[in-house]
Amino acid sequence: MLTCFIYHFYAGVRAGGGIGDELESPYGDDLEYARMLYDISFFFFVIVILLAIMQGLIIDAFGELRDQQESATEKLESSCFVCDIGKETFDRMPRGFEIHTTKEHNFANYLFFLQHLVNKDETEYTGQETYVREKYDNRDWEFFPVGECFVKQYEDQLLQS
Repeated sequence: MLTCFIYHFYAGVRAGGGIGDELESPYGDDLEYARMLYDISFFFFVIVILLAIMQGLIIDAFGELRDQQESATEKLESSCFVCDIGKETFDRMPRGFEIHTTKEHNFANYLFFLQHLVNKDETEYTGQETYVREKYDNRDWEFFPVGECFVKQYEDQLLQS
């Protein structure tokens, strides 16, 4: 019985017009009206409702991913990824937020440094490289200057000049 159900489900979903395309024509049969009812109910329940639910789940999942991406993009545009200081702080400074995120705290530089440590022989590490590599191996991100940057340290001097 299960094999019959699976075959009809498989054949009915693959057929363009539902299960009626795969079965013999019911015309002239005593159960013609029952067969028509079966074809229509299969089309309605399987093709229309079940596939609409599946499409809805897929669309909803992609919508959620899009919302997460927009949220991450908005956060990157409003604060520095490395130090997590807001854009408004840097916009009061002479060089601004754009220079800070592309020159001073360019995240790619941090990634390149970590990749450099992965590829470099451990016997050739400096003291700072050993410290960062140990933190990296332990998944401890304290070596990122969260909440700190040179511009913030010298904020008063920069605003006076």
